[in-house]
Amino acid sequence: YNKYFSLGISVADEMFGLLFFVLMAHTAYGDVSYSFLEEMKRGSVIGNIAKDLVLDVNRLSSRKARIDTEGNRKRYCDINLNTGELTVAERIDREEICEKKSSCVINQELVLENPLGLHRVIFNIEDINDNSPQFKQSVIKFEIRESALKGSRYLLDEAHDADISMNAVQSYMLQENEHFLLRVLTRTNGRTYGELVLNKELDREQQKEVTLILTAVDGGTPPRSGTVAIHVTVLDANDNAPLILPSCLIPGCVHIGYNITITATDEGSPPLSSTKNIHLTVADVNDNPPVFQEQSYRAHVQENNKPGSSICSVSATDPDWRQNGTVV
Repeated sequence: YNKYFSLGISVADEMFGLLFFVLMAHTAYGDVSYSFLEEMKRGSVIGNIAKDLVLDVNRLSSRKARIDTEGNRKRYCDINLNTGELTVAERIDREEICEKKSSCVINQELVLENPLGLHRVIFNIEDINDNSPQFKQSVIKFEIRESALKGSRYLLDEAHDADISMNAVQSYMLQENEHFLLRVLTRTNGRTYGELVLNKELDREQQKEVTLILTAVDGGTPPRSGTVAIHVTVLDANDNAPLILPSCLIPGCVHIGYNITITATDEGSPPLSSTKNIHLTVADVNDNPPVFQEQSYRAHVQENNKPGSSICSVSATDPDWRQNGTVV
């Protein structure tokens, strides 16, 4: 009420006490309080202040009734001098005025003249679900080694909602997948957050990257939601030893009966190795002609032998293997 006190002070200091008493007497008629939702359309009726304060509607105009702001704040309502109704003067955004406060109160005054009267008008602005949950980042990134154990947990970024109470974030949902589960927790201040839980061990050799969608949902009616992508890069672990694949046969003339041991070692930490025993098998080539046991043969044939009679027997051998050494 400072601007009204200044009138009394400018006349005489001793009048201050009298003026203060008069103001208090007028304000003693009572304050009035209204509760209504934010974002009401301009011109919407809040209440009838003339009825609520038992004022003569017919004298509102002559007494120059008006709504005055405290502390040079915006005037959020007007008074209809013909009906005594309070109406919304401009858009009221609760989040802009009070942010995340649990109670959002606007104090304004009804000013009357002839005689001077002041009535405090209190507006309680109630929240509506006009904001969706949002994440600070468009993508949440993790680098997880494939050796991570089942049950490993990774803290997720919390979603934020400008609304309060049930209109704020109430739960999270994770896209169904093979490797991860979602654990939803509540802080001491009532805000919820999530943890990514490894449900099945990763294998980089099968899948190098995993992409999921995390959804935050508020408790409004109807509920609103916001999403963020989770990108998991699977880091390699030294979980595979070198693999030896002997698959060749060596043609040629070499000694038979060798056993060869091959060891392959990687440079991981710790290093892994594999050992393979190889029995050397030589594949034959047809590089030897058949050889008769004698350089020449002599045979004596008697006259008058029947056709088909055996004259003599010869023999040849071939040192090659299988069909290459078969003499016909």
